[in-house]
Amino acid sequence: MLKIRSFFVGMVLCLGTVSVWAVDLSGAAAVSITSDTAANAKNMAFDEARRQIIGDSLRQYVDVDAVAVALQNAKNSELANLVATSSIDGEKVSDTTYSANITMTLDSNAARTWLESNNVQHWLPDESKRDVFVVSVKLSDPIADWIQLNQIARNERIDLGTQSIAGNMVTLELPVSARGKFTIAVREGGWWYASSDGVLKIWK
Repeated sequence: MLKIRSFFVGMVLCLGTVSVWAVDLSGAAAVSITSDTAANAKNMAFDEARRQIIGDSLRQYVDVDAVAVALQNAKNSELANLVATSSIDGEKVSDTTYSANITMTLDSNAARTWLESNNVQHWLPDESKRDVFVVSVKLSDPIADWIQLNQIARNERIDLGTQSIAGNMVTLELPVSARGKFTIAVREGGWWYASSDGVLKIWK
């Protein structure tokens, strides 16, 4: 059973179908800056931390080389608009030095807008347009069933938003607009289905 599960997970990754709607755009940076005054040092420290965190947190969702160029050319005030929340830990201040551990979380939609305005290829979902429903999938034959389900999705041009995999159970998030054609397609593919509390359950 362990080998089957491992092979199934490997197939999911190889097929490239794992699509996660919720993205993690948080990061932390340890900074220590010396300037003519502590206030200037603090401003410089936040500017440095912001650039580092933006680059690090976006890394898995963007063309890394392109975003590096965009960061190099961006103004500090422009990048400040991408940050939704920030916090400070271990702050130390002297007359001319400021050091701290700074944590920031980016605003996903602001980040998308900034990336697109700088022509940076990215894979961030548009959270403002997130209108999805949950599909609970029970796989009788994990490999064969999963391959067929992906083929159905490709034929219907639907992105399988895979949220979790546990044994032979998979949880998906699909666009609400695709619910009708997806349900019809899986039924025609030999799947059974039922709706419970808004969740579409399918099985073979």
